[in-house]
Amino acid sequence: MSDGSTGGETTGKGEAGHDVAALQRRLAEFAAARDWQPFHTPKNLAAALSVEASELLEIFQWLTPEQAERVMDEPESAHRVADEVADVLAYLLQFCEVLGVDPLVALAAKIDRNEVRFPVRRRDGGGVGGGAEGAEAGDRHSSE
Repeated sequence: MSDGSTGGETTGKGEAGHDVAALQRRLAEFAAARDWQPFHTPKNLAAALSVEASELLEIFQWLTPEQAERVMDEPESAHRVADEVADVLAYLLQFCEVLGVDPLVALAAKIDRNEVRFPVRRRDGGGVGGGAEGAEAGDRHSSE
């Protein structure tokens, strides 16, 4: 990502006023100050991203669905979730920076493709195009 622009699709600004490009610059500066850039290869960053995503999953591993829905009610578990989300996002943003992928543009393009792949359907099988043609019943994951 070179300038943080997303072709007008979204600003990339969060509630705290941070934008994706600014956060990527901070992460790059943090790594540079510690001479970590040689270790920030696409392979290493993808592996680190996977590890951090697994650490996020670990928080929920043995929780019931009801307990998982309430995980942010307890300050300690809420803090753990927020920290792991931050770690996942940090490695994802660094990965995108190294490979020149604009994550917001990539996400918008993926949503566009998924809207075509998975047309809106009512639970009774009707909806756009009517009937059951199109996506398979088990084909419900937006990230595929």
